Amino acid sequence: MIGLFRENVKIALGSIRTQLLRTVLTIIIIAIGITALVGILTIVAAIDNNLNTSFASMGSNTFNINQYENRNRSSGGSEIEKINPIITYIEAKRFKELYNFPFTHTSLSFNATSTAEVKFENQKTDPEITVIGVDEYFMPNSGLEVTQGRSFNTFDISNNVYSCVVGSDFVSKGLLKDVNPIGKLLTVRGAKFKVIGVLKERGSTFGNSQDLRVFIPIQVARSLFSAPNINYSISTMIDKTELLDAAVDNALNTMRKVRKLNPVEENNFGISRSDDLINRIASITGVLSISAWVMGIITILGSSIALMNIMVVSVTERTREIGVRKALGAKKSTIAFQFFIETLTIGQIGGLFGIVFGILIGYLICLAAGWDFVIPWGAMMAAFITSFIVALVSGLYPAIKASQLDPIEALRYE
Repeated sequence: MIGLFRENVKIALGSIRTQLLRTVLTIIIIAIGITALVGILTIVAAIDNNLNTSFASMGSNTFNINQYENRNRSSGGSEIEKINPIITYIEAKRFKELYNFPFTHTSLSFNATSTAEVKFENQKTDPEITVIGVDEYFMPNSGLEVTQGRSFNTFDISNNVYSCVVGSDFVSKGLLKDVNPIGKLLTVRGAKFKVIGVLKERGSTFGNSQDLRVFIPIQVARSLFSAPNINYSISTMIDKTELLDAAVDNALNTMRKVRKLNPVEENNFGISRSDDLINRIASITGVLSISAWVMGIITILGSSIALMNIMVVSVTERTREIGVRKALGAKKSTIAFQFFIETLTIGQIGGLFGIVFGILIGYLICLAAGWDFVIPWGAMMAAFITSFIVALVSGLYPAIKASQLDPIEALRYE
């Protein structure tokens, strides 16, 4: 059986050489379809991986209370923006005091500025550094990992220590590139901060660098950055995921109490759960995957018709050869298997080129976008199965037609 298969592959390759132009064009059409499929699925996998890394690193056991839920409410058939009051420091602090759900850790923070200039000795940055006021629970609640030094502890926050944790860009290509960053003094708004930790690289989210940030104790940040209407964020992590729903409900009631809302009033704040973000990302990437399949199948349908056509023409051109093989004792199944193997060979060659080009295109797009490239094993398997099915369907009719030829009529064919 293996010998017969090997012989049919040799015959298939010989047939491809005799019909080189038609075969190459068919392979190109198949490769284009598979390239579209694999390329888009590769990009979708990269987007999914990077978004999940950005948003879901904090885990599925956290939730945030912010000014908005990032959605509009409909009124009278048109969309109008719902305006919520900001979350003030007094409200955020009051929430933290009242919220005593078991196994939870609540963090308060605010974006002090996104245009700070940071100095180290005689060097300084462009005014593009983001400064964030945080407490001791901000780092774990946000999924931020310290690679050098340490994070803030309760002593740092309660005593308003002038210390800071910096993003990875300060060490890799910024002010602290050529020195040991721990213990060095950075100047922000005229105040000197001792560097106690460096965060793991995070990359960019929606074009905003996550590695050009300086984190300082929240009370120190409030004393340095006293702009009006500062909006605070509240983040809570719960140690036991199974209690997340109850914790969110309790937080909702607590925040309503802080806002002094009566039972008939709508919430004038938003609660977002980390698992909601993950599910939203999954739905978006799911739509993209379906789009990739639709585009790929439309292109592959054309290639399957072209492949079937070339094999039907091949059967017609080789009618006399089929007659000779039958006259020498070849069975119908042997003839059908020969043409079937030829179709599979062409289909798999096209699929192989499509996989290579699809991965290459996906890699180049990921490189240009600054995303982490993920080897698309699922896309490769899908492409292999798809090209196999295309060859299977396309080769069925020509193989049956070849096996049904009458040997006497075939020998008379010129």
